[in-house]
Amino acid sequence: MTSDELVTYVLITGFVLDCLLGDPLWLPHPIRLFGNSISFFTEKLNCGKNRRWKGAAMAFALVAFTYISLKVVFLFLKNYEWACLALGSLGVFYGLANRSLIYESYKVMKALKNKGLEAGREQLSYIVGRETQSLNEQQIRTAVLETLAENLSDGVIAPLFYYALGGVPAMLAYKMANTLDSMIGYKSEKYREFGWFAARFDDVVNFVPARITALLMVILSLSPRGLRYIFRYGHQHSSPNAGYPEAALAGILNCRFGGSNVYHGQLVEKPYIGTNPRILTDSDFRKTCLLNFFTCVVFVGLICVGMIFLHHG
Repeated sequence: MTSDELVTYVLITGFVLDCLLGDPLWLPHPIRLFGNSISFFTEKLNCGKNRRWKGAAMAFALVAFTYISLKVVFLFLKNYEWACLALGSLGVFYGLANRSLIYESYKVMKALKNKGLEAGREQLSYIVGRETQSLNEQQIRTAVLETLAENLSDGVIAPLFYYALGGVPAMLAYKMANTLDSMIGYKSEKYREFGWFAARFDDVVNFVPARITALLMVILSLSPRGLRYIFRYGHQHSSPNAGYPEAALAGILNCRFGGSNVYHGQLVEKPYIGTNPRILTDSDFRKTCLLNFFTCVVFVGLICVGMIFLHHG
Protein backbone atom coordinates (compact mmCIF):
# COMPACT_ATOMS: atom_id res chain seq x y z
CA MET A 1 0.00 0.00 0.00
CA THR A 2 1.11 3.60 -0.58
CA SER A 3 2.00 5.91 2.29
CA ASP A 4 -1.20 7.91 1.73
CA GLU A 5 -3.28 4.73 1.83
CA LEU A 6 -1.54 3.68 5.04
CA VAL A 7 -2.27 7.05 6.65
CA THR A 8 -5.93 6.72 5.65
CA TYR A 9 -6.29 3.15 6.90
CA VAL A 10 -4.63 4.08 10.19
CA LEU A 11 -7.03 6.98 10.67
CA ILE A 12 -10.16 4.98 9.91
CA THR A 13 -9.10 2.02 12.05
CA GLY A 14 -8.18 4.22 15.02
CA PHE A 15 -11.41 6.18 14.74
CA VAL A 16 -13.52 3.02 14.62
CA LEU A 17 -11.67 1.67 17.67
CA ASP A 18 -12.48 4.86 19.60
CA CYS A 19 -16.16 4.60 18.57
CA LEU A 20 -16.30 0.99 19.77
CA LEU A 21 -14.12 1.04 22.88
CA GLY A 22 -13.68 4.60 24.16
CA ASP A 23 -11.08 4.67 26.94
CA PRO A 24 -11.57 1.50 29.04
CA LEU A 25 -9.95 1.78 32.46
CA TRP A 26 -8.29 -1.63 32.14
CA LEU A 27 -6.28 -0.55 29.10
CA PRO A 28 -2.93 1.24 29.64
CA HIS A 29 -3.13 4.76 28.24
CA PRO A 30 -0.25 7.06 27.19
CA ILE A 31 -2.06 10.08 28.65
CA ARG A 32 -1.42 8.59 32.09
CA LEU A 33 2.27 8.40 31.20
CA PHE A 34 2.12 12.00 30.02
CA GLY A 35 0.48 13.02 33.29
CA ASN A 36 3.03 11.14 35.41
CA SER A 37 5.90 12.77 33.50
CA ILE A 38 4.42 16.24 33.94
CA SER A 39 3.85 15.64 37.66
CA PHE A 40 7.41 14.37 38.16
CA PHE A 41 9.12 17.33 36.49
CA THR A 42 6.69 19.86 37.97
CA GLU A 43 7.55 18.69 41.47
CA LYS A 44 11.26 19.11 40.71
CA LEU A 45 11.10 22.43 38.85
CA ASN A 46 8.13 24.44 40.19
CA CYS A 47 10.08 26.06 42.99
CA GLY A 48 12.58 28.83 43.59
CA LYS A 49 13.39 31.47 40.99
CA ASN A 50 12.78 31.60 37.24
CA ARG A 51 9.65 29.44 37.42
CA ARG A 52 8.29 30.87 34.18
CA TRP A 53 11.36 29.83 32.20
CA LYS A 54 11.66 26.47 33.90
CA GLY A 55 8.01 25.75 33.13
CA ALA A 56 8.50 26.82 29.50
CA ALA A 57 11.58 24.62 29.13
CA MET A 58 9.78 21.64 30.64
CA ALA A 59 6.72 22.04 28.41
CA PHE A 60 8.79 22.50 25.26
CA ALA A 61 11.00 19.54 26.07
CA LEU A 62 8.09 17.18 26.77
CA VAL A 63 6.21 18.12 23.60
CA ALA A 64 9.38 17.90 21.49
CA PHE A 65 10.39 14.57 23.03
CA THR A 66 6.94 13.11 22.34
CA TYR A 67 7.07 14.12 18.69
CA ILE A 68 10.70 13.17 18.02
CA SER A 69 10.60 9.81 19.80
CA LEU A 70 7.46 8.72 17.92
CA LYS A 71 8.87 10.01 14.64
CA VAL A 72 11.98 7.87 15.17
CA VAL A 73 9.85 4.80 15.95
CA PHE A 74 7.80 5.17 12.77
CA LEU A 75 10.91 5.81 10.68
CA PHE A 76 12.41 2.61 12.06
CA LEU A 77 9.23 0.70 11.16
CA LYS A 78 8.65 2.31 7.76
CA ASN A 79 9.43 -0.91 5.88
CA TYR A 80 7.00 -2.93 8.04
CA GLU A 81 3.56 -1.91 6.82
CA TRP A 82 1.52 -4.04 9.20
CA ALA A 83 3.52 -2.86 12.20
CA CYS A 84 2.96 0.75 11.12
CA LEU A 85 -0.74 0.06 10.61
CA ALA A 86 -1.11 -1.56 14.03
CA LEU A 87 0.95 0.99 15.96
CA GLY A 88 -0.51 3.93 14.07
CA SER A 89 -4.09 2.78 14.58
CA LEU A 90 -3.38 2.37 18.28
CA GLY A 91 -1.94 5.90 18.37
CA VAL A 92 -5.05 7.38 16.73
CA PHE A 93 -7.25 5.38 19.08
CA TYR A 94 -5.36 6.79 22.07
CA GLY A 95 -5.38 10.30 20.60
CA LEU A 96 -9.17 10.52 20.27
CA ALA A 97 -11.66 10.90 23.10
CA ASN A 98 -15.13 11.35 21.64
CA ARG A 99 -16.67 8.05 22.81
CA SER A 100 -15.47 8.67 26.38
CA LEU A 101 -16.51 12.34 26.22
CA ILE A 102 -20.07 11.41 25.29
CA TYR A 103 -20.20 8.50 27.73
CA GLU A 104 -18.92 10.52 30.70
CA SER A 105 -21.41 13.28 29.89
CA TYR A 106 -24.18 10.68 29.69
CA LYS A 107 -23.24 9.42 33.16
CA VAL A 108 -23.78 12.93 34.54
CA MET A 109 -27.21 13.23 32.94
CA LYS A 110 -28.18 9.73 34.07
CA ALA A 111 -27.09 10.39 37.66
CA LEU A 112 -28.96 13.69 37.70
CA LYS A 113 -32.15 12.10 36.39
CA ASN A 114 -32.12 8.86 38.40
CA LYS A 115 -30.32 9.76 41.65
CA GLY A 116 -30.88 13.48 42.06
CA LEU A 117 -28.97 16.71 42.32
CA GLU A 118 -26.14 15.59 44.62
CA ALA A 119 -25.32 12.59 42.43
CA GLY A 120 -25.34 14.80 39.34
CA ARG A 121 -23.00 17.28 40.99
CA GLU A 122 -20.58 14.54 42.02
CA GLN A 123 -20.52 12.92 38.58
CA LEU A 124 -20.03 16.30 36.91
CA SER A 125 -17.01 17.02 39.11
CA TYR A 126 -15.11 14.26 37.28
CA ILE A 127 -15.24 16.03 33.91
CA VAL A 128 -15.16 19.79 34.60
CA GLY A 129 -12.77 22.18 36.33
CA ARG A 130 -15.46 24.31 37.99
CA GLU A 131 -16.64 23.57 41.51
CA THR A 132 -19.94 21.70 41.43
CA GLN A 133 -21.15 21.61 45.07
CA SER A 134 -23.66 24.44 44.70
CA LEU A 135 -24.80 24.01 41.09
CA ASN A 136 -28.50 23.64 40.35
CA GLU A 137 -29.97 21.32 37.72
CA GLN A 138 -29.89 23.93 34.96
CA GLN A 139 -26.25 24.78 35.72
CA ILE A 140 -25.30 21.10 35.61
CA ARG A 141 -26.95 20.64 32.24
CA THR A 142 -25.28 23.82 30.99
CA ALA A 143 -21.87 22.57 32.15
CA VAL A 144 -22.39 19.24 30.37
CA LEU A 145 -23.29 20.89 27.06
CA GLU A 146 -20.43 23.40 27.32
CA THR A 147 -18.05 20.52 27.99
CA LEU A 148 -19.33 18.55 25.01
CA ALA A 149 -18.75 21.56 22.74
CA GLU A 150 -15.35 22.58 24.09
CA ASN A 151 -13.94 19.07 24.26
CA LEU A 152 -15.21 18.20 20.81
CA SER A 153 -12.60 20.72 19.72
CA ASP A 154 -9.60 19.88 21.89
CA GLY A 155 -10.42 16.21 22.45
CA VAL A 156 -11.28 15.19 18.89
CA ILE A 157 -11.05 17.76 16.10
CA ALA A 158 -7.68 19.18 17.20
CA PRO A 159 -5.99 15.74 17.45
CA LEU A 160 -7.42 14.86 14.02
CA PHE A 161 -6.18 18.18 12.64
CA TYR A 162 -2.63 17.48 13.81
CA TYR A 163 -2.84 13.91 12.57
CA ALA A 164 -3.62 15.32 9.12
CA LEU A 165 -0.57 17.60 9.37
CA GLY A 166 1.99 15.22 10.85
CA GLY A 167 0.59 11.78 11.56
CA VAL A 168 0.55 10.07 14.94
CA PRO A 169 3.71 11.86 16.21
CA ALA A 170 2.08 15.29 15.72
CA MET A 171 -1.24 14.04 17.10
CA LEU A 172 0.27 12.75 20.35
CA ALA A 173 2.59 15.75 20.66
CA TYR A 174 -0.60 17.83 20.61
CA LYS A 175 -2.07 15.57 23.32
CA MET A 176 1.02 16.22 25.46
CA ALA A 177 0.56 19.98 25.00
CA ASN A 178 -3.11 19.71 25.91
CA THR A 179 -2.33 17.58 28.98
CA LEU A 180 0.24 20.14 30.10
CA ASP A 181 -2.37 22.88 29.89
CA SER A 182 -4.96 20.84 31.80
CA MET A 183 -2.47 20.10 34.60
CA ILE A 184 -0.43 23.30 35.01
CA GLY A 185 -2.17 25.90 32.85
CA TYR A 186 -4.25 27.33 35.71
CA LYS A 187 -4.04 30.95 36.82
CA SER A 188 -3.72 29.89 40.45
CA GLU A 189 -0.84 31.10 42.58
CA LYS A 190 0.87 27.71 42.33
CA TYR A 191 0.94 27.62 38.53
CA ARG A 192 0.62 31.26 37.48
CA GLU A 193 4.30 31.51 36.50
CA PHE A 194 5.25 27.88 35.96
CA GLY A 195 2.28 27.06 33.71
CA TRP A 196 2.30 30.31 31.73
CA PHE A 197 3.96 28.85 28.63
CA ALA A 198 1.86 25.67 28.68
CA ALA A 199 -1.35 27.73 28.74
CA ARG A 200 -0.25 30.08 25.96
CA PHE A 201 1.04 27.24 23.80
CA ASP A 202 -2.25 25.39 24.15
CA ASP A 203 -4.07 28.55 23.05
CA VAL A 204 -1.91 28.70 19.93
CA VAL A 205 -2.25 25.03 18.88
CA ASN A 206 -6.04 25.09 19.41
CA PHE A 207 -6.63 28.33 17.51
CA VAL A 208 -7.43 26.79 14.12
CA PRO A 209 -9.11 23.56 15.34
CA ALA A 210 -11.56 25.48 17.55
CA ARG A 211 -12.78 27.50 14.61
CA ILE A 212 -12.96 24.45 12.34
CA THR A 213 -15.07 22.73 15.00
CA ALA A 214 -17.49 25.63 15.28
CA LEU A 215 -17.92 25.93 11.51
CA LEU A 216 -18.49 22.20 11.05
CA MET A 217 -21.11 22.23 13.81
CA VAL A 218 -23.16 25.02 12.24
CA ILE A 219 -22.81 23.61 8.71
CA LEU A 220 -24.00 20.15 9.75
CA SER A 221 -26.90 21.57 11.76
CA LEU A 222 -27.83 24.10 9.02
CA SER A 223 -28.03 26.80 11.68
CA PRO A 224 -27.73 30.44 10.56
CA ARG A 225 -28.14 31.48 14.21
CA GLY A 226 -25.19 29.27 15.15
CA LEU A 227 -23.05 31.04 12.55
CA ARG A 228 -24.13 34.46 13.86
CA TYR A 229 -23.32 33.40 17.40
CA ILE A 230 -19.81 32.37 16.40
CA PHE A 231 -19.04 35.89 15.23
CA ARG A 232 -21.01 37.60 17.98
CA TYR A 233 -19.91 35.62 21.04
CA GLY A 234 -16.94 33.44 20.11
CA HIS A 235 -14.31 36.05 20.97
CA GLN A 236 -15.98 37.11 24.26
CA HIS A 237 -15.03 33.94 26.16
CA SER A 238 -12.10 34.15 28.60
CA SER A 239 -10.43 31.49 26.45
CA PRO A 240 -9.45 32.58 22.94
CA ASN A 241 -10.72 29.24 21.61
CA ALA A 242 -13.36 27.59 23.82
CA GLY A 243 -15.92 30.29 23.07
CA TYR A 244 -16.21 29.37 19.40
CA PRO A 245 -17.64 25.83 19.62
CA GLU A 246 -19.67 26.87 22.69
CA ALA A 247 -21.12 29.84 20.80
CA ALA A 248 -21.93 27.59 17.84
CA LEU A 249 -23.79 25.13 20.07
CA ALA A 250 -25.65 27.89 21.93
CA GLY A 251 -26.87 29.22 18.60
CA ILE A 252 -27.80 25.78 17.30
CA LEU A 253 -29.84 25.00 20.44
CA ASN A 254 -31.07 28.59 20.91
CA CYS A 255 -29.98 28.60 24.55
CA ARG A 256 -27.60 30.52 26.82
CA PHE A 257 -24.22 29.40 28.14
CA GLY A 258 -21.67 31.18 30.31
CA GLY A 259 -22.17 33.14 33.50
CA SER A 260 -20.22 33.03 36.76
CA ASN A 261 -18.65 29.88 38.19
CA VAL A 262 -16.19 29.01 40.94
CA TYR A 263 -12.82 27.58 39.92
CA HIS A 264 -10.33 26.48 42.60
CA GLY A 265 -12.03 28.63 45.20
CA GLN A 266 -12.16 31.76 43.04
CA LEU A 267 -15.30 33.26 41.51
CA VAL A 268 -14.81 33.69 37.75
CA GLU A 269 -17.23 35.94 35.89
CA LYS A 270 -17.79 34.80 32.31
CA PRO A 271 -19.93 36.67 29.78
CA TYR A 272 -23.12 35.02 28.67
CA ILE A 273 -23.14 33.30 25.29
CA GLY A 274 -26.63 33.65 23.86
CA THR A 275 -29.74 35.47 25.00
CA ASN A 276 -32.30 32.74 25.64
CA PRO A 277 -32.08 31.45 29.25
CA ARG A 278 -34.48 28.58 28.58
CA ILE A 279 -34.48 25.32 30.53
CA LEU A 280 -32.18 22.74 28.96
CA THR A 281 -33.60 19.26 28.37
CA ASP A 282 -32.57 15.67 27.70
CA SER A 283 -33.45 16.34 24.06
CA ASP A 284 -30.77 19.05 23.93
CA PHE A 285 -28.25 16.56 25.27
CA ARG A 286 -29.18 13.93 22.68
CA LYS A 287 -28.98 16.46 19.84
CA THR A 288 -25.55 17.57 21.02
CA CYS A 289 -24.23 14.00 21.23
CA LEU A 290 -25.42 13.29 17.69
CA LEU A 291 -23.89 16.53 16.46
CA ASN A 292 -20.57 15.66 18.12
CA PHE A 293 -20.51 12.23 16.51
CA PHE A 294 -21.36 13.41 13.00
CA THR A 295 -18.92 16.31 13.24
CA CYS A 296 -16.18 13.76 13.95
CA VAL A 297 -17.30 11.48 11.11
CA VAL A 298 -17.37 14.33 8.61
CA PHE A 299 -13.94 15.64 9.64
CA VAL A 300 -12.43 12.14 9.38
CA GLY A 301 -14.04 11.88 5.94
CA LEU A 302 -12.62 15.24 4.89
CA ILE A 303 -9.13 14.18 5.94
CA CYS A 304 -9.45 10.92 3.99
CA VAL A 305 -10.69 12.77 0.88
CA GLY A 306 -7.80 15.20 1.26
CA MET A 307 -5.31 12.33 1.38
CA ILE A 308 -6.80 10.77 -1.76
CA PHE A 309 -6.77 14.12 -3.56
CA LEU A 310 -3.13 14.73 -2.66
CA HIS A 311 -2.17 11.23 -3.78
CA HIS A 312 -3.88 11.49 -7.18
CA GLY A 313 -2.91 15.14 -7.58
